[in-house]
Amino acid sequence: MEKNNSLKFRRVVLKISGEALKGEGEVFNQNVFDHVASEIEDAHRLGAQLGVVVGGGNILRGEELTRLGLDRNRSDYSGMIATIINALVLQSYLHLKGIDAEVQSGLEIPALIEPVDLRKTFSYLDSGKVVIFAAGTGRPYFTTDTAATLRACEIGADAVLKATKVDGVYDKDPEKFRDAKLFQEVSYNDVLKYRLNVMDMTAISMCRENNIPIVVFNLFRKGSLAGILKGEKIGTLVKGVE
Repeated sequence: MEKNNSLKFRRVVLKISGEALKGEGEVFNQNVFDHVASEIEDAHRLGAQLGVVVGGGNILRGEELTRLGLDRNRSDYSGMIATIINALVLQSYLHLKGIDAEVQSGLEIPALIEPVDLRKTFSYLDSGKVVIFAAGTGRPYFTTDTAATLRACEIGADAVLKATKVDGVYDKDPEKFRDAKLFQEVSYNDVLKYRLNVMDMTAISMCRENNIPIVVFNLFRKGSLAGILKGEKIGTLVKGVE
């Protein structure tokens, strides 16, 4: 795959929540997965190097089991397994579109999936493959948001792209308040100070410390992912204060 110097962000980590992958009353929705795969396909054709971190909330969230009184460690590991399922399904959809994709896991399951190995990760990215990171960080007590920022740091990503079902970061829940204000840009410090709903605090702090910008956007607006890579003002940009 040829390097595209016209891209604003050439190497990125795309974070997709499990909640974003499900349909009404469905754990898996074919149209949703097909749309996500199409957006990744368009971005891939631009020459971008894509790492993808998927959540598992459409299947199972570890915190749900914890609230039921189950052990936190086992609960979180169960949630990690849910992300592996989503990663394998997404890989299959990408293959259907002719996009080579490899899945690497924070949990070692040799018979099913290879572990995260950064030497292989860089090789895959440089050869034009999409790399899907599953099982979060591989450790309990960390969210897949934190996993996304960790992988972004490890691969030297230009940005973390947080895919959602809304158009960016608001001062309050846009689904509950019609007067909610959409931010075009916001600083890491303000996200932390005002606890804006972007990513968890550990993930924001990690991006701030490593100066990795975050773009929060609506993945379900066609062409949004490719547009961000080309430098279009889409969603909310989270960055440091200049």
